[in-house]
Amino acid sequence: MTSITPLVPRRIGVVTAFPPGRNSLNEFGYHFVHHLAANEGIDRVVVFADETEAGAPKVLAENADKVENVISWRFNDVMNPVRLVRAIKKSRVDAVIFNLQFATFGDERIPGGLGLLIPAMLAKAGVPTAVVLHNLADNVDMQDAGFADSKVMAKLMTTAGRALTRAILQADYVALTIPRYVEYLRSSYGATNTILAPHGSFEEISEPSFGIPEGTRKILAFGKWGTYKTVDVLVEAFRQLIDRGYDDLELVIAGTDSPNSPGYLAGVAASCEDLANVTFTGYVEEEEVADLFSGSAVTAFPYTSTTGSSGVLHQAGSYGRSAVLPAIGDFVEVIEEEGFVGQYFEPGDATSLADSLTKLLDDQNLNAEHGQRNYLAATGIPMAEVIDWHLIHLADLINQRAQENRSF
Repeated sequence: MTSITPLVPRRIGVVTAFPPGRNSLNEFGYHFVHHLAANEGIDRVVVFADETEAGAPKVLAENADKVENVISWRFNDVMNPVRLVRAIKKSRVDAVIFNLQFATFGDERIPGGLGLLIPAMLAKAGVPTAVVLHNLADNVDMQDAGFADSKVMAKLMTTAGRALTRAILQADYVALTIPRYVEYLRSSYGATNTILAPHGSFEEISEPSFGIPEGTRKILAFGKWGTYKTVDVLVEAFRQLIDRGYDDLELVIAGTDSPNSPGYLAGVAASCEDLANVTFTGYVEEEEVADLFSGSAVTAFPYTSTTGSSGVLHQAGSYGRSAVLPAIGDFVEVIEEEGFVGQYFEPGDATSLADSLTKLLDDQNLNAEHGQRNYLAATGIPMAEVIDWHLIHLADLINQRAQENRSF
């Protein structure tokens, strides 16, 4: 019998938001592509990136010659399924990986929902298709997250979200970063193709200095702001700290408006013009991220609800930063399951937030301990290892498809 040489994926497609575009998961997408291109077994990475007003997709600092950028979709565009499927088939990739959360393709219901059907369309067309899914519709407060304006609509959106989850599960496999999400999809949806794939640390970073840096103590909040991630309560907590006599603090609000809330940060800035020590950085370039986190005394997460694991918390942890976190049941369970630790406060309560900040600002040892634990949680598994894991599963898919084709 003639032996058949196993096939391996050499040309991988990645559908993702990508810098300098500012849509959700763009940072994860950038680092995922960076590590994929660095893998010696890969000849080509085709990035199916979003079309934005920020310009062409960012060029990687290393292995740029192995990356091809194909601008093939746009946020809130109903034509995304047609454009993406056409582009992916034309590229002749061995397999494609989607970097997804439920609002990746739009915050409007029809284009957002249509985009989430694309992995199933490709899998049915015979393209080996994987999804890295960062949140579950079942766990999202649709009203608080800005996707519904009433309880009735929120319930309808949750029902639609479950239908879209079933569609996403038509991909060849769905990778989730949280064990409880894997188990939930298996128990609630009967899924048999869900697999745990850790988030992975973005970079191999030398062990940082833990604790509070010298000089002005900076409280850092970093994200896309305006829906369930708002900084109003953090500004109020900061005012309380100033009133309590903390005169060596700076509040740094980094990032941009959420696509759902244009103009939000401008309104916040106008409301605190009387505070001289509040800084709005705007969009943070990748090369500026390290200094931003390393220079902070504590990171704050003034969320009122959550949609899953926090990429920003992973970044904060990789730089050894402590964190003040909202005491939201699912969120607490998720991050502690990943090994992170935080000083908790009651969501929406400025005094509770101020009290939690003081505990980490006043106790250098506690601050350093939390930073070290978060560093270990964030850097436990390098993303390069996560990439290897995906390539093994994609190779299995490609060989399975090849065997099926030989059977006919």
